[in-house]
Parts: sequence; structure tokens; C-alpha cells
Amino acid sequence: MPMIRRFSIPVIALAAALSVGCSSQDQLHRVEQEVGDLKLEVFKLRQQVEDSNKMAATEHEAAKGGREQDRRFQADLQETLRQLQDSTRVLNNRLGDMRRIPPPQAAGSAATAQAAPDVAAAQPDDERAYNATQLDYNRGNYALAAEGLKLFLKHFPQSARRPDALFFLGLSYYNQHQYSQAQSAFERIIQNHAASSQFLPAKLKWGQCLLRQGLKPAAVKAFKDLVDGFPDTPEAHIAKQELSDLGL
Repeated sequence: MPMIRRFSIPVIALAAALSVGCSSQDQLHRVEQEVGDLKLEVFKLRQQVEDSNKMAATEHEAAKGGREQDRRFQADLQETLRQLQDSTRVLNNRLGDMRRIPPPQAAGSAATAQAAPDVAAAQPDDERAYNATQLDYNRGNYALAAEGLKLFLKHFPQSARRPDALFFLGLSYYNQHQYSQAQSAFERIIQNHAASSQFLPAKLKWGQCLLRQGLKPAAVKAFKDLVDGFPDTPEAHIAKQELSDLGL
């Protein structure tokens, strides 16, 4: 099995991205492109890791030297993947910093001066940033998805995607068995986004978080609130099943 070549592209791209100034829209788009490219590299490497692990499982009779080479290959692949993920995180942070800085204003332009304070909210890039977090979530990389969703919520406070981002942040924590943090994310939807389509799903997951933490009375109340207050909804049916499983 050939040894993997260490990628120099992420390091070069990261250095170039961090060396540019923060006032140009062209530079902002360049960093966004770097983030997207690095995420693609991460996804490709994850697939290589999965394929390599499957191959290794069927090669138990390989020579000792071949097994040693495979271990070195795996180590190089995992290290490169780690470096790419670290580079992606740093670039995401840099991208957030750049979005907070207003673009240069034309002298004497009152309209530009009035529009400058909330550049992030005025940009359509929130959809693109949200979709990037969904790629991580759908790949099962819940820790990285949670980091991206927290950055999204920080840098796009007025986005219409905010309830969705909170819901998937809660799911990312829930899937890592971090039920207290997941509960907090779902509570933010319940308290601040009652008109959102994620309101009922958040109430259900909130009750399940309580149950997973051993808070049975609070969980039972949450499930009964769904059943009594929102009958004939999918969430109410699931809540009924939860209560039935509890013997209620």
C-alpha cells in the first residue's frame, strides 16, 4: 500500500488567508473559498480512512512488513486529516472576524454609512455558512458540526436560519451524549422561537434530554405537555410512546 503524501496545500492556504487584510470583500470571498476547499479535502480524507479501514480488516494474512506499512499509512492519513480540520477551524474563525469589519465607505456617502453597522446581517452568506455545517452533521462529525453551528449563531444573529442552527446544535450535542448542552440549545428555541417550525421538535428533544439525564418527573411533564397541548402531531405521538415506555 503506497504511503500517503503529506498535504502542503492546507498549510499554504492557511498562511495566505491569515496574511491578507480584513477590509476587502474580495479577500472575504477568498477566505470563504479556502474554507470550502478545505472542507472538501476533509471529506475526501475521511472517505480514504473509511476505505482503508475496510481493506485492513480483510488483510489479516498480510506479511508483517505490509502490516507495518499499513499502520504508517493510517497514521499519516489520520494526521493529515487532523491538520485539515484544524486549518478549517482557524479559517472559519478568521472568516467570522472578517465579516464583522465593515467594507470601506465612499466619502460623503450617507447611505453607505447607515448600512455599514450590520454587514453580516445584510449578506446572503448565512445560507452558505449554514449549509457547510449541515455537511459536517450529515457526515456524522458532530463535534465539528457543533463548532461550526456555534460560529454561525455568533456571526449571523439575525439569520432566518437561527432556529434551525440551534436545533442542529442541540442534535449535535445529543448525538455525543452531551445532554445538558443539548438541553440548553433546545431551550433557546422554546423560549425565543415559538413560531419556528423547530419549536415542537425542540420541545420533544428537550423532554428526551431531561429523561436521559435521569430527570424523570420533568421529562414526564414535558411529554404530557406535548400530548395535551399539541395532539395529532408527530411529536405528540412520539411523546406518547415515551410515556408508554415509562409505564404511564
